[in-house]
Amino acid sequence: MNRFAIHKDPLALAIAVLLAGAAIAPQAHAAEAAADAANGEVTEVIVFGRGETRQVTQLTASDLTQIAPGTSPIKAIEKLPGVNFQSADPFGAYEWSTRITIRGFNQTQLGYTLDGLPLGDMSYGNHNGLHISRAISSENLGNVTLSQGTGALGTASTNNLGGTLQFRSLDPSMEGGAKLAITGGSENTRRVFARLETGDLGDGLRGYVSFTDQKADKWKGVGEQAQKQLNLKALMPVGNGGQLTLLFTGSDRAEQDYQDLSFEMISRLGYDWDNISGDWALAKQLATAYQTGGAFPAPITSVDDAYFDASGLRKDRLGALSLVLPVNDNLDLNAAIYRHKNRGQGTWFTPYVPTPGGAPISVRTTEYGIERNGLTGSLTLQAGSHELNAGLWFETNDFHQARRFYGLSAGATPGRSAQNFQSDAFFTQWEYQFKTKTAQFYVQDTWTLADSLKANFGFKSVQVKNRATPISASGGAVNVTSDIEAQESFLPQAGLNWTLSDTQEVFFLVAQNMRAFVAAATGAAPFAATQAGFNAIKNSLQPETSTTAELGWRFRGEGYEGVVSAYRVKFQDRLLAISTGPGIVGAPVALQNVGGVTTNGLEAGLAWKPLQDFSVYGSVSFNQSEYDNDVVDGNGGRTALKGKQVVDAPEFLAKLEASYDTGKFFVRGNVNHTGKRYYSYLNDASAPATTLVDAAAGYRFGAMGFAKELSLQLNATNLLDKQYVSTIGSNGFPNSDATGTNQTLLAGAPRQVFITIDARF
Repeated sequence: MNRFAIHKDPLALAIAVLLAGAAIAPQAHAAEAAADAANGEVTEVIVFGRGETRQVTQLTASDLTQIAPGTSPIKAIEKLPGVNFQSADPFGAYEWSTRITIRGFNQTQLGYTLDGLPLGDMSYGNHNGLHISRAISSENLGNVTLSQGTGALGTASTNNLGGTLQFRSLDPSMEGGAKLAITGGSENTRRVFARLETGDLGDGLRGYVSFTDQKADKWKGVGEQAQKQLNLKALMPVGNGGQLTLLFTGSDRAEQDYQDLSFEMISRLGYDWDNISGDWALAKQLATAYQTGGAFPAPITSVDDAYFDASGLRKDRLGALSLVLPVNDNLDLNAAIYRHKNRGQGTWFTPYVPTPGGAPISVRTTEYGIERNGLTGSLTLQAGSHELNAGLWFETNDFHQARRFYGLSAGATPGRSAQNFQSDAFFTQWEYQFKTKTAQFYVQDTWTLADSLKANFGFKSVQVKNRATPISASGGAVNVTSDIEAQESFLPQAGLNWTLSDTQEVFFLVAQNMRAFVAAATGAAPFAATQAGFNAIKNSLQPETSTTAELGWRFRGEGYEGVVSAYRVKFQDRLLAISTGPGIVGAPVALQNVGGVTTNGLEAGLAWKPLQDFSVYGSVSFNQSEYDNDVVDGNGGRTALKGKQVVDAPEFLAKLEASYDTGKFFVRGNVNHTGKRYYSYLNDASAPATTLVDAAAGYRFGAMGFAKELSLQLNATNLLDKQYVSTIGSNGFPNSDATGTNQTLLAGAPRQVFITIDARF
């Protein structure tokens, strides 16, 4: 496989045509960015949250434009203080592998919103939302704001024990036009993004619609990862300074999986080992050997070394209507209604279950259906030195989940593709309908005590009711209608911002948060237990809670800006799903509260611009997250976790970025160092520290040919082509893996190179 070739296909031809057209008639004026630079104006790309009472960092659109098109905006924030991001693909969008931890909390314990709309817990089998890569194309993002410690009280999330990621879409332009960006590169990557702007249609009414089509071969093995996406946004001014906004996004995503690895497999088979999707005969041979006790062909030693194929299939439709309206000079209204529908399947060609009368393999699916309807609203009142804010969020979520098996042919081909939704199952192991009702209310006061001193304090109240109704339950899971509730009436938050001078300020925040139970039949969910297990835990299980305190110092001067913050987090009632068998075969789990975690940390970020065209950014983070308690299972067995570092929570992170940008030509390099990450609870197994380098370079031609603006950009990920383990815990975290045989790792992508031509008309 040639990782660096740009193949001669219609995409390459389209790029050539655009380049040829651009060379026809170069014009004599530079791009807008060049004009800004010539005038000495600096566009901030990283903002450290001046005036906030919490640690907040924001990436603006200027920064997001220099990452490879199609890159997940979650990957874009990996350079920010305290962020550990991993993925097995170069774009950070392959959902089975995507992992983010911040200050010891994993991605299901963080909050995510798009334009204030809840995205759920961003997990692979998301029961209450969708991944940001499916919610919006990266070119349509205006900014990304990270609250490392805790989000604002009004954040629409019941997952955010830790930080919050808030994504904001671009507003439509007042000027009509179009944007066309074409990307090609390693692994036959082909990406086309097109956006049409209406411009001002009268009285400020404007909108845009965009379409994205992206395909790329897997960087190893046989398979493809593809997505088609439609985004639409329209704005209409209303009243005196108000605005009505319509947002719609649709996404169809199909991604074939990489093989989960162990360190023993990496040593024996190599980092490039993968599923055997191109060899159906070998897949049948392995399954038959397993089922009959026969020998496996070298170097394969287990049926779990290689599966024929697996995939994640998702279809999403999200629509929202929001209103911002000044009621009078002192009172503002903000409201939104939204609807989200999802259909998904996770497929696995399993050698554990043969097809009756057919192949020694079948397709096992986990099937998903989401139908969410919700509303958010808030009122903000200015009353002298007080800004009073109160709001609510209601959501109903009907989540359908099933485990089914589909037959395969014993002939020369399997008769089914992992890229397609499966139908006509020969067996349904279980099927459930989950109903979740969420109600959240908050109130807070931001009080300006003096010109240099601001305080805010308030609380939120959260109630989440879950009900599971079985449709079919042949697999021994919960088989009667079951209910569980997570409720906290008073979750306080208080903060302080003290301006020491024009260049320095101190902030302090303390907040409590709760995470609701997961309403699903898989993962760390109470409903994943057997009926007896659920009955045993229903009345004693407590939702996870956290108390976060942080103290920080922001500073700035001529050409530089930075932040230093220290934090302490007490995480209580940690939930642990204790498996009763191998995760790959879907064995039930028993959920229980197993104690707490204490986290202490220090992080710092600095943006420095010593020269007009040259800037440097860096961040460092030290994080100590340790389990407070040993774990005692239902049989009295004890696992000595007290004092051990939390899994997938590196103690040290360091990021460095250098950028040179004249307005026409730019080049940027990123160095990302991630410390050792434990993937066993007893800390006897870890992924070693890694240092990765990414780079980007480009040229903005200005107006050329038919294009008002034309630019060319080159991106390289993992520039030094390092072999490393990216994702850990893909199949959960074992207590111990001293032998290195636990199959819960994914290899990171090798060097990948992409070229993009971007034209605006």
